[in-house]
Amino acid sequence: MGLFVCKNMKFKTIFSLTLLVFLMTFIQCGSKNPEMTSTTVEDAQKIIADRRAEQLKNADKLKKEAKKRNLKMQSKPVRKSIKRNAKIQKKKQKNIQYRKVGS
Repeated sequence: MGLFVCKNMKFKTIFSLTLLVFLMTFIQCGSKNPEMTSTTVEDAQKIIADRRAEQLKNADKLKKEAKKRNLKMQSKPVRKSIKRNAKIQKKKQKNIQYRKVGS
């Protein structure tokens, strides 16, 4: 009886290791990112630039929505004050950039 259990355990161990190796090689064969299978460096750089632009666009959209949500929670006079201050800051920034270019 003890000999049979030992052989069975040996078979389970060998089977488990074989299955593990098979799964590891099978997982590595699949491509994780099929979009990045480009043949040239220029294609890869273009794909990366497109992704970066999309991420920036999404970030700007989320930032705008957060600002809008924050304004909705404020009272009307405070909203006006925030908008007015933003407009003044934008004008100041424009003047600073104009002076740098003009100098």
